[in-house]
Amino acid sequence: MASTRPKAGTGPTSDGKGEAVAALMLEVAQCFFRIRALGQKAGLITSWGGGAFGFMRSLALMGPLTVPQIAEMRPTSRQRMQRLADELADEGLVKFVDNPKHRRSKLVRLTPKGEARYREFNIRLLSIASTMAGALSEEEIRKATEVVRQLSDDVKARSG
Repeated sequence: MASTRPKAGTGPTSDGKGEAVAALMLEVAQCFFRIRALGQKAGLITSWGGGAFGFMRSLALMGPLTVPQIAEMRPTSRQRMQRLADELADEGLVKFVDNPKHRRSKLVRLTPKGEARYREFNIRLLSIASTMAGALSEEEIRKATEVVRQLSDDVKARSG
């Protein structure tokens, strides 16, 4: 399905930059849903939408974290991350360990099986990604990543 792009100046304002940002936001949203579907097909995202790979990636890169810390890094609820943590624990990919800084809030950490699965997921993601965006240079892709990161940071700041 092709994207529908309105002509410049046809929206509520004729601010070209505002229209460009709005168009980018809509493209990113559309791309997200396609990425999520591909991620589900590849096993990187659970059937109910939780990002197992992203959750495990956070633990692989940052070490053990609490569920509230993981939820804070994402635009999602603590309850949703708790559900994902429990699901991953049931599969033996993560385990809950005592938190020396807090009695009740356990740390979540990858198990050896979880570390192996994360590496497998990462290889799968890189395999898929290496076949995409053939017409774009690495420099263009890195610039696009930075633009989306800046937009994401701005949205986060506005969301409180």
